[in-house]
Formats: sequence, structure tokens, C-alpha cells
Amino acid sequence: MNAKTPVTPRDAVELVALTKSYAAGAKPAVDGINLRIASGSYCCLLGPSGCGKSTTLRMIAGHESVTAGDILLENRNITDLPAAARGTAMMFQSFALFPHLSALDNVAFSLKMKGVDKATRHKQAADLLERVAMGHLSARKPGELSGGQQQRVALARALITQPRVLLLDEPLSALDPFLRIQMRAELRRWQKELGLTFIHVTHSQEEAMALADTMVVMNHGVIEQMGSPHEIYNRPVSEFVARFMGGHNVLATPTGKISVRTDHMQLAPDVPGLADGAGNQRAVITDIEYQGTYVLVGLQHPGEDRSASATAEISVMVPEAAFAARPFQLGESVQLHWSPEAAHVLAH
Repeated sequence: MNAKTPVTPRDAVELVALTKSYAAGAKPAVDGINLRIASGSYCCLLGPSGCGKSTTLRMIAGHESVTAGDILLENRNITDLPAAARGTAMMFQSFALFPHLSALDNVAFSLKMKGVDKATRHKQAADLLERVAMGHLSARKPGELSGGQQQRVALARALITQPRVLLLDEPLSALDPFLRIQMRAELRRWQKELGLTFIHVTHSQEEAMALADTMVVMNHGVIEQMGSPHEIYNRPVSEFVARFMGGHNVLATPTGKISVRTDHMQLAPDVPGLADGAGNQRAVITDIEYQGTYVLVGLQHPGEDRSASATAEISVMVPEAAFAARPFQLGESVQLHWSPEAAHVLAH
């Protein structure tokens, strides 16, 4: 009996050797990336400023020309299509709502441009505003709405075009921290309810881990690593990913560099004469920060610059109760310990 072929989700978006160069001879802003994004998934493009994530999103949207490569949406090549013909919609960082129009007319605007009659477009816009819990404020103008309410209007406006893929360009960065947390939960809920593919650009590691099915970490125009948030956080492939994601210490060992999560390391009093080994190193405490449930201890290797301006090379999260039972002091020499299972070898 023949084995059944495993069913895999179809791709909503595929990028093939996608490249963007702004000047001849200069390093490309996006350098030949290949990426498949599953239909109905939430994908976050993540990386520092200048890594190419926003340029990639704009090329998918049709707001930036492609130097080389292809963009496929559900196996249809959209590389050279105008933005309005692609089947994508964009939510911008600034929301870009028309200040002189009501929420209802903002949402209905694209249908107006297509010649849809007023009654039909207003009904569709009203239905979408109800769906994002903004129906009762449909007559208000953007200046009369909070940041979170404006975000809901911007989402409804993007959805009225019935896109196959929704593109989000740092949509939460203009919000205050509390509202940002609230709105990312709503984005995730909307994505699941609508069943759409979301591609979300952010520089926030926390935001990407909270939202994404797939994270794509970019650096200097290339993809450093892609995978689930759990995979990338626990198994970074390179020193860049380990340091960028945070929560990891990068340690040099005789066999190469390793990463160890800050909460997977332990501190113990220094033992004179004990040599550094596979699961231990000596260090000196330079910083102690109380963080509530844990104490964050910053350290440097012996002999390094320990001036007031020096930055800690290593961080260890010590549970509050453990630190209270054995408080450490600034300037104290200690032993760092970790289990072999906690160490992750980094690629050269």
C-alpha cells in the first residue's frame, strides 16, 4: 500500500530571489531572498533598522519596484502588477486616515473611487466597522478617536478591498505601551477570525513573538533565520540572531561560540583555582537590577574593563527568592554555571 503524501498548507506568498538595489554597485537593500509564507498564517518580518524588512513589504505591496526576482501570490506572479491589482492591502504605521472624513467615509473611500454607489459602499463599510467594534463611532472623524480606535478604522478600510493578504507596516509603533499590548491581542484575534494571511513588519522582538506563526529575522538585506518564535528564541542559528532576540548570552568556548539563555544560567561563589570548563566560567558582577520576580545580574569576564561606563557582557536572571537567600554584591567574583543541554552551538 502506498504511503499517503502529507498535506502541506499552500503558500499565500512566495518570494523568489527577490532583490532591491537603489544604486549600481551599492550593496542591495534586499539581497536575493527566498521566502514562502503559508496561507492563513501570521508572518512577522523582524530586524534592526536598515535590514530590508520594510523594503520587502513595500515590494510585496507594489509600492516599491523590484530590481530582480519574483513575487507570487497564490502561484500568480504579481511582480509587475500595479498595487491595486495584486490582491493585497496595506495598513500603514501612521494609519493615513483622511482627517476631514468620518470613520464610515474613510472605510468606504476605496469603493467610492471604484464607482460603487453610496448606499452599497456605506453598507459594506458599516458592516466592517461593526466587525471591529467601531459601528457606534462611525460618524466620528479621526481627530475625535483614540489611537486604538483609529487603528480599528484603518483595519476596516484595508479589509473592504477583500484582500488575500494584509500587509502591516509597524502598525503598533505609534501607540502607547499599554495600548500596544491590547492591540496586538486584537490583531491576532482578527487574523484568526478572518482567516487571512498577515505579513507584519516590526522591530520589536516581543511583538513578533506574541503575534507570529512564523518569524523572519533579517539583517543587511538577507534572511538570517526563519521559523516559529519558539524555535528562533531557543535555537538561534547565529550570534546575530542570539544577540538581537535578547535573553541570551553569547560565550566563547574552546570549541566555538555558544548561546545560553539568561534564565538557564546559575551563579555560585567563586572557587579559587577552579579553571573554566565546558559548563562554567569565572566572572565579576558589574550590575544588579531588581526586576520583581527576578534579579538581573550583569557580569564581565575577569580582566575586562569594569569602569562605570562599561557595559555588562553577560546577564543572569536570578529568581527573587534565590537572590534573597544568597545576595551577591557588586564587584564580587563568581562562577557561572550551565548544563550541557542549555548550551546551543552557534554557526560561524
